[in-house]
Amino acid sequence: MSFRLGLTGGIGMGKSTAAQIFRALGHPVWDADAAVHRLYAPGGAAVAPVAAAFPGVLGDDGGIDRGLLRAALAADPAGFGRLEAVVHPLVAADRAAFIAAHADAPIVVLDIPLLYEGGAQAQMDGVAVVSAPADVQRARVLARPGMTADNFRMILSRQMPDAEKRRLADWVIPSDTPEGARAAIVDICAGIMAKRPHA
Repeated sequence: MSFRLGLTGGIGMGKSTAAQIFRALGHPVWDADAAVHRLYAPGGAAVAPVAAAFPGVLGDDGGIDRGLLRAALAADPAGFGRLEAVVHPLVAADRAAFIAAHADAPIVVLDIPLLYEGGAQAQMDGVAVVSAPADVQRARVLARPGMTADNFRMILSRQMPDAEKRRLADWVIPSDTPEGARAAIVDICAGIMAKRPHA
């Protein structure tokens, strides 16, 4: 059985870089955001139920148009609950299929942005949080195209504070530098492997 390692961190903390390092070290990584994109794509499992719940959000390509969906949710904030009721079980099934497909891997990394906010830590064997100083985080996020200080504040307001995530985590990956992040990830993997029962 694989060790299920949850990987999380706030916006701009370097989680995508950390996920790439885990992949480069040979560990399979499941990406929650990518799973949602697949479910919304033409032929995806979420297309029909989301289109039924939110008429008018189907794109010209037969997939869910995320812009139209955002507009529908802005007009009907109660719709978030309906959307989650459709999408969350499909995402959970996608994650379970990934874990099953990589059952022989010693470590399976599950990259979930809102891991603690959604309670997914209960399904993990351990959690690593990617973290950087607040000024580094802010500079990274505001350097993104189209990002504003107001948008950044709104996103932060929906995320658990970094200090709380660090307190809850089994490991913290400092992402000030790629070298520091890689060294921390190598140590985490070595520690997990050392505790695994030998076949």
